[in-house]
Amino acid sequence: MHHTAKTAALLLCSLILCCFFSSCHQQEKEDLNPSKKKYSIYILAKDGKEYLLEIDSLSSGTIKPEDRGALLNGEVMDRDVIVHEGYYYHLSRKKASFEKYKINGKQLILVAAMPLKDFSIENCKWIAGDTLLLTGLNKADYTQVKYLKVNAAAMTRISGGDINIPHPSGKFTSISIGFTELRKDKLLIGYSYNQQLGASNYSTSDTSYVSVLQYPEMTLLKTDKDTRSTSPGGINTIQSYAFNDEKGDYYFMSCPGIALGNRPELPTGIFRINKGDQAPDKSYFFNISGSVIQNHAYGIWYLGNHKAIIRSERKDLFKGLSDHYNTAHFEFYVIDLLKKDIKKLALPLDKGTRRECIIVEGNLAYIAVNSTLHGNYIWIYNITTGTLRKGLQLAGDTDFIMRTDKLN
Repeated sequence: MHHTAKTAALLLCSLILCCFFSSCHQQEKEDLNPSKKKYSIYILAKDGKEYLLEIDSLSSGTIKPEDRGALLNGEVMDRDVIVHEGYYYHLSRKKASFEKYKINGKQLILVAAMPLKDFSIENCKWIAGDTLLLTGLNKADYTQVKYLKVNAAAMTRISGGDINIPHPSGKFTSISIGFTELRKDKLLIGYSYNQQLGASNYSTSDTSYVSVLQYPEMTLLKTDKDTRSTSPGGINTIQSYAFNDEKGDYYFMSCPGIALGNRPELPTGIFRINKGDQAPDKSYFFNISGSVIQNHAYGIWYLGNHKAIIRSERKDLFKGLSDHYNTAHFEFYVIDLLKKDIKKLALPLDKGTRRECIIVEGNLAYIAVNSTLHGNYIWIYNITTGTLRKGLQLAGDTDFIMRTDKLN
């Protein structure tokens, strides 16, 4: 009898342990599932800490990142994060590893990783479902254009290698990739060449280039040159510079201002590549610097119906690049791409040089504004009525709203 009881007790123990490990394993598996929240917000705090917040509404309320956010390790995460379907993707330069994360509660959890050596990401594009195309440069001297196609669900390499775009020559020392656009079996890459002027100063060629590659073979077919402006687009993991409209026309902004191309004598302008074409339309150029704005701009977000929002600097309010980031001097304008009309939005002056700060959903645009005088808010712009109202406030330790993204 004693032996039977002992056996039963052992069986019960092993059953409990089995259930425990099974539930732990189940919990672990569940924890790696994508977040179901709608939006994510990246915060730089006053003490230099960084937080990621996940939230379902931007319409109202107040949030303190120190209460609700996941505190980030600066060596692991940065604002050039790729946010997609409940996950965060980021290149760890230190580990030469492309990594996939999610947030559990207030923790950033590593889901998967794959090696990615000698690669500096300049642009990303989701091709279909979980296929991610990264275009970038070699890390040694930023002269070789490279690509990597990733299955982001499995975190495995589909293909990758060098792209045969000519290396910089003469006085030019590096390349900047501004956009990548896939049109059936052709990949369009917009770029310019840079000239190093000092330890932390550079300038840009006076020409924008758009190369056409056969896809997926990545063989170079032809290159278009355009001298109407330079520095086409920018690093789109930090800010948006291009979009397709309803018709399938592709628009991109050039950014020759001091914070990107550093050729301020050239105009910030918007180019268009018409549907079915492979080079910018020579008859279309929207000169932003030559308009009532009279300044440079960085970042463009499409509202639909030929309208977009741009974020432009006020050169009368900052002295140079040293205070470009900290000084509130940015204004938001709604522009009509066809009529070339421009209307300033009645928002507080914004600070932070390059930010992913606008989410467009249906009839509403959620605009993150870092105001020195009025606090950090998500403002809600009604595209139809043209009205603005304050939405969610980012309070507490918030210094900058660095980026806002649709998480799902």
